[in-house]
Amino acid sequence: MGSHHGRLSIRKDPFGTTPEGAGVDVYTFSNGRVTVSMLTWGATIQRVETPDRRGRTENISLGFDNLPDYAKLSPYFGATIGRYGNRIAKGQFSIDGNKYQIPVNDGENALHGGTLGFDKKVWKAKVVQTSSHVGVAFTYVSPDGEMGFPGTLTTTVTYTLDFDDDLRIDYHATVAGKPTVLNLTNHVYFNLAGEGSGSIEGHVLELNAPSYTPVDSGLIPTGEIAPVAGTPFDFRRPTAIGKRLREDHPQLVIGRGYDHNFVLGGKAGHDGLRFAGRFTDPGSGRTVSVRTAEPGAQFYSGNFLDGTFQGIGGKTYRQGDAFAFETQHFPDSPNQPNFPSTVLRPGQTYSTRTIYSFGTK
Repeated sequence: MGSHHGRLSIRKDPFGTTPEGAGVDVYTFSNGRVTVSMLTWGATIQRVETPDRRGRTENISLGFDNLPDYAKLSPYFGATIGRYGNRIAKGQFSIDGNKYQIPVNDGENALHGGTLGFDKKVWKAKVVQTSSHVGVAFTYVSPDGEMGFPGTLTTTVTYTLDFDDDLRIDYHATVAGKPTVLNLTNHVYFNLAGEGSGSIEGHVLELNAPSYTPVDSGLIPTGEIAPVAGTPFDFRRPTAIGKRLREDHPQLVIGRGYDHNFVLGGKAGHDGLRFAGRFTDPGSGRTVSVRTAEPGAQFYSGNFLDGTFQGIGGKTYRQGDAFAFETQHFPDSPNQPNFPSTVLRPGQTYSTRTIYSFGTK
């Protein structure tokens, strides 16, 4: 790790045109070993190509090779999520006594910012390149009232890759006019054996999470912060994802597997980040470790991938063929006074960072 036997590169290519006639570009950036492709559509991670323990490179990120599939079919593959990642109960919340309604798109709840979230917008892009890292800064301005959210929100999310095979995501946002709620994340789906290669149930997961937030039948947190000890949610020691996936635990039944917010443990390091989780594919040796400034992370075991579409490599994605690990504030925080606040007020700056580190063992 860290040896400079690559060189930083970035290029831009056209990817497609939206039905409204907006051009979408794909930026491909590399350190000579890891290569990341990102779309201006949804500030979306399309591909992440990393070597296995023998040096064979595969794309480990689920996605599509064309824009219409992203627009019509994508379950948020690789997208930057906003204004509010995860669920808000009934799409309703209040700030300072003012009530707001977000369009519901997940049963009776709002998911990932409502029907037309940041994942379905074309972001402005600017290349970021220094001697140590390369990537793209994506910017989107969300007007006051978009999807029911108050305030004009200006968001920049910067994705950069360095020589340590770290993909760093820096989120930055300010709001004007009115206070809002904000919970940004990225919804990359990984299969460390290679996209479309089958189940991730053999992947081993270690989570720095002593507790989690149980949910009701609509996947809205009950408000409880429950210890993982003695449950299938205890990944404090490395454990195969599939080992307890079919246990008769009521929370696994509700989510059809893992689809839960984990409350991260321990103190942040000097850089403001703490270890959140590490995924390992024993077959290929590929690993991804996640550090974040966020208090939680949604671990999702791909339960709703149902074989109805083909991905980037022409392979069908079925249940359990990928995992997502979305660093975040907790779901439904605007309605849960005991959860960390997600309110952003004019004059404040929202600033947070998550790092995905790719490696092998």
